[in-house]
Amino acid sequence: MDITIHSSFLPHTDPEASLAFYRDVLGFEVRLDVGYEGMRWITVGPVGQPSTAIVLHPPTANPGITDEERRTILELMAKGSYFGVNLATTDLDATFAKLEASDAEVVQEPTEQPYGVRDCAFRDPAGNMIRIQEVR
Repeated sequence: MDITIHSSFLPHTDPEASLAFYRDVLGFEVRLDVGYEGMRWITVGPVGQPSTAIVLHPPTANPGITDEERRTILELMAKGSYFGVNLATTDLDATFAKLEASDAEVVQEPTEQPYGVRDCAFRDPAGNMIRIQEVR
């Protein structure tokens, strides 16, 4: 089989703040920005990697979701424990410095992990955990 990851989904609570983070801080390009009934789905991805994307979506847009489920999702997002993504860079220290200078919420400074990777962690404006690993 020839299978690749095409899109991953991360929820957003403020489309403009998420757009600014992924576009202006991480340097991703905006591929789609679709509005529907007051909600937005924004597809972003790394420059030069057109087949890899993250879709930033309204977390409670599912029509079958209950009010209790909606509250639970938003509570988990606020804690930063609902969704996340792992990214990679060849220069973790420079990437960390740029993110830290942007006032992104630092969760973990660059650290050598016991499982063999060096990484750091931030939260995006919606609380999603963004781990960035150094490619060696």
